[in-house]
Amino acid sequence: MLYALAMMVFLAFDLGAESGRAMTARLHSGALDLSEICRFPNEPVRVDGSLYWDAPRLWLHMERALEQAATAPARLDSIGVDAWGCDYGLLGENGELLGNPYHYRDSRTDGVMEDVFARVPRSRIYEVTGIQFLTFNTLYQLVAAARATPRLFEAATQLGTIPDILNYWLTGELRAEYTSATTTQMIDARRRDWAFDLLRDLDVPPRLLPPLVEPGAMLGPLKRSVCAALSGTPVVAPACHDTGSAVAAVPASGRRAFLSSGTWSLLGTEVPRPIITSRALEANFTNEGGVCGTTRLLKNIGGLWLLQSCRRDWAKAGRAYEYAELMGAAEDERLAFRSLFDPDDPAFLHPPDMARAIASYCRRTSQPEPDGPASFTRAILESLAFKYRVVLDALQELTGTPITEVQIVGGGSRNRLLNQFTADATGRTVIAGPAEATALGNIAMQMVATGAVGSLGEARRIIEHSFPADRFEPSAADRWNVHYRRFRDYVELTCV
Repeated sequence: MLYALAMMVFLAFDLGAESGRAMTARLHSGALDLSEICRFPNEPVRVDGSLYWDAPRLWLHMERALEQAATAPARLDSIGVDAWGCDYGLLGENGELLGNPYHYRDSRTDGVMEDVFARVPRSRIYEVTGIQFLTFNTLYQLVAAARATPRLFEAATQLGTIPDILNYWLTGELRAEYTSATTTQMIDARRRDWAFDLLRDLDVPPRLLPPLVEPGAMLGPLKRSVCAALSGTPVVAPACHDTGSAVAAVPASGRRAFLSSGTWSLLGTEVPRPIITSRALEANFTNEGGVCGTTRLLKNIGGLWLLQSCRRDWAKAGRAYEYAELMGAAEDERLAFRSLFDPDDPAFLHPPDMARAIASYCRRTSQPEPDGPASFTRAILESLAFKYRVVLDALQELTGTPITEVQIVGGGSRNRLLNQFTADATGRTVIAGPAEATALGNIAMQMVATGAVGSLGEARRIIEHSFPADRFEPSAADRWNVHYRRFRDYVELTCV
């Protein structure tokens, strides 16, 4: 193993759909020590019925984090940014941001996907890109933008995903990092390049697309105007898509699947090349870019967004519940298997009231409605666990490899009740952690890029040694199997 002899320090910006944080990691003697500089909200803003990200506010938080990092005694060896996928910003002729980026849950893309299929068949889009069909993929957002604001679209000179834009502000260099670019559904998965022919057929101008770089690329030095004390620090493109970074932190191939658990649940495995078949299209699996030339074969599942939305709605009604309180109440076995639903039913994408949407689904499927926060929480967790089994079974079929373990990473790995339900529902061993996998995967690629380690495998072994995981074994399989058959009936009602 090749480890840096002197201590090295890395800074990771990990930006999610609810919050962002800046984390530093110190590598010394084959071990990583992770600490949080700061955490900040990342809340969307609704203006005249449209939902946007507050990009300038997010940038302000990043600048302040850099100022705090500059006060530390040890100098940074590199900086990396990861963020959520699909959303983007348009730049004008002077490099200025042409308006705040739209939020992926904005309703402007409703119905756009079907209009696109009338011009280019769904099967052709999948054959080229291998990407799961989601209404908010960048491809459909751009078609919606060209339709709704054609002059703004024509004025743009370049496009960047959210992490690409932030890297541009850090360095002055606009590049499209590959893992983030694949979430746009505009990449040719086999050629690992922009799908120019497909985009021309949909009138998406190729002039907007920046050059692609692979994860681990050096983007350039930090600009002095951003933070004078840290100017010149190398900025690395890790896996700039947050799920790509989370998977970079752990071994997730062969018989082990990964589950990045947070606002979304992203369940899949790392494969050496895309799997683009009629069965993969039918199951709506996605082939997203991975690190070191790999592909992440996975499926997006409506994750803890369901519970987050319920909590938000209950708080507006004057009842604020902590997650620990809800988990404790949901352990009540009298609530088991009362109400089940497909987390990916379109009714749950952006409802005005999530609890009412779940109750309506239960009425529609002749089930009892959840009758309180504990009952809603139990229904959400059981439904997610069952959906994981559906996806794992399909994943086994697509890869031809039995999956015996699931490694859960991200904030959701701390949810012990959901971890146990996942083991019970799927009949597989669950390995839970690290919770900070996204930041750690970001740092892993910085370690590779700076030569602190000789390979990604070494970086993963350091993470495993530094952040031990918990294990959950399946139990009560017969009981869960009975209700799984019922759950499959509900999944068949969902056309996604």
